[in-house]
Amino acid sequence: MKLSQFNFKLPAEKIAKYPSPLRDDCRMMVLDKTTGKIEHRKFDELLDYFDEKDLFVFNDTKVFPARLYGNKEKTGARIEVFLLRELNQELRLWDVLVDPARKIRIGNKLYFGEDNSIVAEVIDNTTSRGRTLRFLYDGDHEEFKRSLYALGEAPIPREINRPTEPEDLERFQTIFARNEGAVTAPGAGLHFSKVMMKKMELKGIDAAYLTLHCGLGNYRTTDVEDLTKHKMESEQMFVDAKCCRHVNSAQDANRKILAVGSTVMRALEVCVGPDGHIKEFEGWTNKFIFPPYEFSVADAMLVNFQFPYSTLLMLASAFGGYDQVMGAYKEAIKGEYMFGPYGDAMLII
Repeated sequence: MKLSQFNFKLPAEKIAKYPSPLRDDCRMMVLDKTTGKIEHRKFDELLDYFDEKDLFVFNDTKVFPARLYGNKEKTGARIEVFLLRELNQELRLWDVLVDPARKIRIGNKLYFGEDNSIVAEVIDNTTSRGRTLRFLYDGDHEEFKRSLYALGEAPIPREINRPTEPEDLERFQTIFARNEGAVTAPGAGLHFSKVMMKKMELKGIDAAYLTLHCGLGNYRTTDVEDLTKHKMESEQMFVDAKCCRHVNSAQDANRKILAVGSTVMRALEVCVGPDGHIKEFEGWTNKFIFPPYEFSVADAMLVNFQFPYSTLLMLASAFGGYDQVMGAYKEAIKGEYMFGPYGDAMLII
């Protein structure tokens, strides 16, 4: 398929700037991928589509405050630094993106905090915007991380188009997040509240957890028309034996499996074997799923409404059918659904 097939006109006012006050108080479109039938429901009615012993698979990655601002030595120019991943704890090395990149060269120093409490030196160029920073900090690693994160803010997507607020550190985090490493939230998981999790428990719906540290590639637009030439950014993922037991047992018992979010769906497809069972996994993946694609594990997927040209939209179209999903998006825009990680949900069954 071609990139241009995933374009649509998304009015700016349809991008949610804030989530619902209550996590599970949003709208939910339900799309039957076989018939194309659409229902308009509320998210708190999600469990109506599942039975006892069905399985929901969640991504328990934890977002850290990845966006911070520093000043360049001598000129004082304000530089945005987006933390991607820690490369070496002992040496305080981080892989980052900088903006504006043209001003940042090897050897430059950046100062962070009102009192310049943290200093970083640029030691390598990795991509056009990518740099390797060595932070100069006296103190142990945990103290350094606390000081660094205190200067950061929640990495909400630019498309939300408003200043980040302190409350976003909680809003842009699932309630089950526990393994730090993501620079963007697994959006579908944001809808789950403690109340919803308790309802799942009472109905007997099982839960399994895997970890895929969501990278910036989830919200970057693709820049090649031929999708076979697109390269996803690598993301670290972990699938343990407990998750495998839950998923494989559900499959063997012919129970429904819901992938809560695109990252969960990708992770399941990365670690599935020829027998249809998933295997333990610890490593990196750059798996890119777009139509046509034959899925092996999940029967249903919960997603948010995504932006034009998004790889997340491409994955949803692969699972729900291109014509059905793009048709549902047209209906969503006409029906006043809200888009983006703070927007409404879409259940594909």
